[in-house]
Parts: sequence; structure tokens; C-alpha cells
Amino acid sequence: MTIDFTSAAKAYASTNRMIGGVAGDAKSGESFGKLLQNAATGVVDALGKSEQQSLQAVTGKADLAAVTEAVTNAQMALQTVVAVRDKVIAAYQDILKMPI
Repeated sequence: MTIDFTSAAKAYASTNRMIGGVAGDAKSGESFGKLLQNAATGVVDALGKSEQQSLQAVTGKADLAAVTEAVTNAQMALQTVVAVRDKVIAAYQDILKMPI
């Protein structure tokens, strides 16, 4: 799957909105745990919206473009979560390999 610049920028902006904007959180002194909680909530919301749009499409009540957008946003959010999880696990494994 090839992602062009516009799609990547939209995905970044969408993810940034879901987590409430990283720069704003750092300035307000919000904890890292709260940032992760907001990000998880945003991802769950995106997945829920995608599911609702898909169910409406099955009944013929949803626009195909809205369904496609919701599913794509959910896919991007899930891919972001998986990428962050992989980085956290890699960092944890690197810490475990450090000599004491």
C-alpha cells in the first residue's frame, strides 16, 4: 500500500486531534499517562465511528464516502497504535539489555 504526502498529512493531523495536540499537552503540564489515555480514547472513538458507519452502510443509510473515510481513519489510528506499541516494546527490550 502506497501512501502519498496528502494522505500522510491528513493521518498525522487526525491523530494529533485525537490525542489533543502534543504541543498543547506539553505546555499545560499534562502527564504522559494522561496523554496516552487521551490517545487511546481517540482511537476507540475512531473505531466506534467506523463501526457505526459500516452498520449504516449495511442498512443502506450511509454515504459510501463517509464509510470509506471512517474506515480509513480507523485503520490509520490502529496502525499508529501498533507502531507506538512496537516502539515501546523495543525500548523496553533495549533497557533490559543494558548492563547494570
